[in-house]
Amino acid sequence: MNKKIIFYISLIISILNFQINTQAQIWKPITASITFKIKHSLGATADGSFKGFIGSFAFDPQHLASASIKASIDVKTINTGINLRDNTMRSDDYFDVEKYPKISIVSTKIEKSSKETEYNGYFNLTIKNITKAIKIPFTFTQNDNNQGIFKSSFAINRIEFGIGEKSALLGDVATINITINTQQ
Repeated sequence: MNKKIIFYISLIISILNFQINTQAQIWKPITASITFKIKHSLGATADGSFKGFIGSFAFDPQHLASASIKASIDVKTINTGINLRDNTMRSDDYFDVEKYPKISIVSTKIEKSSKETEYNGYFNLTIKNITKAIKIPFTFTQNDNNQGIFKSSFAINRIEFGIGEKSALLGDVATINITINTQQ
């Protein structure tokens, strides 16, 4: 009888240990940089940034099945360095920040890419109440001080999300660059 009890206790401990070890690590954002570039009239480029980042990262490179990333930004914080342009971008013709104050992203799956620190994230991106499934490549590096950096560069078509209309003066595709410094 004693051997059975010891066996069952060992089995329960092993199961609990396995569950603990397969849970993703929690990373708390410390700083965030979200910038964009888009072609503008006569070959010029318009650059800008967003602030107001809120995110949660459950991520362990060894256990991607339990990984999840959720984040949002405050759209009214758009900054291109030109107040008139920023106000136009906040208007209902573009981001309509009064009606749609947040851009959000939620992961549906994360998988390893071909290089050591590279991953592919599959996300639902919501802009102006339009949600589209997108694939976003990113890197994750971790240092010995329990700090990690998530970095990504990807493109989205603004027209697909109702951000303005087709125009000869403004490109359709914006390149988004994200760097999130995190800590455990």
